[in-house]
Amino acid sequence: MLQVHLTAEDLLRTKFASEPAPLIELSLALATLQRCDPVFGTWRHGAAARLPTASRPLLNLIPVTGTAPLFLDPISTSLAEGLEEVQRAPAQVVREELRQLFPAGPHLSWPRLLAIRDRRAWRDLHAAQRMAHRNLIDGATTRARQGYQAELAWRSRMIAESGVQATLSALHPSISWDGAVLQINADDQWEMHPGGNGLTLMPSVYWAGRPMLTWHPDGSVAIVYAALTPLPLIGEARGDPLAGLLGHTRAALLRLVVIDQTTTGLARELRISLATVSTHTKALRAAGLIVTTRAGKAVLHSITPLGGRLLHSCGSAA
Repeated sequence: MLQVHLTAEDLLRTKFASEPAPLIELSLALATLQRCDPVFGTWRHGAAARLPTASRPLLNLIPVTGTAPLFLDPISTSLAEGLEEVQRAPAQVVREELRQLFPAGPHLSWPRLLAIRDRRAWRDLHAAQRMAHRNLIDGATTRARQGYQAELAWRSRMIAESGVQATLSALHPSISWDGAVLQINADDQWEMHPGGNGLTLMPSVYWAGRPMLTWHPDGSVAIVYAALTPLPLIGEARGDPLAGLLGHTRAALLRLVVIDQTTTGLARELRISLATVSTHTKALRAAGLIVTTRAGKAVLHSITPLGGRLLHSCGSAA
């Protein structure tokens, strides 16, 4: 049983990750490649054909449970940052994680070489992860992003309507509560205490198994769980009715504000000026699709229920 001991402050600080972590998505994709989840059947066939030979040793490090060694898939905002963090993993952490994966000792040469910090083995690991990501993840970036944003829109609305506890309970049938302790039915025994740092929810369109827990760099407990709509069920976009209604920039902006965004963050994401962002947010605010609030020195834009229903009706939310 996995247990997360939560305080009222932890529940108040429950949030969604702003975007998927590239290496966690890669590890889950590689785990799913070895599973028999029916919805991923066709995807597995294509993914197995695309996976480069140099990346196949990763399958020996990532079990079907998706619980890869922690040094292999750190939470990062970019692939380059994540790959660098893997290479900087402390030797003691690497040995301990490999010992847990191979209790009787690594029976394959590559894990043994990683454990002793062989330079060539670590260069091969870097190349294997980079090529696997390019072949399994990069080609589906747009669809995966659509699924991620749809998931956030749906769960955010559920939090507003039913509360945090009900939303967490609905993430997976394996989740239950014992007072203020969130429990996940699993073979492992693990207890975590966020200590007021909260929870970070990280949906994945590459996963169909039970939720998994890890520590987020900000001190919160990250819950990695299967999104409502897995990648194989996310169709390729064929035209954009929302863009036809609002224009491409305003449609993109509305999709981004399913989670709170600052003016600066929107400008950076959309690659437009702050003044242009202000013009578009003013128009969307006047239409009742977004609201703007101030949090300290930051100005935050977020979607309204009306904006959420518009996304839903245009096929932009689950």
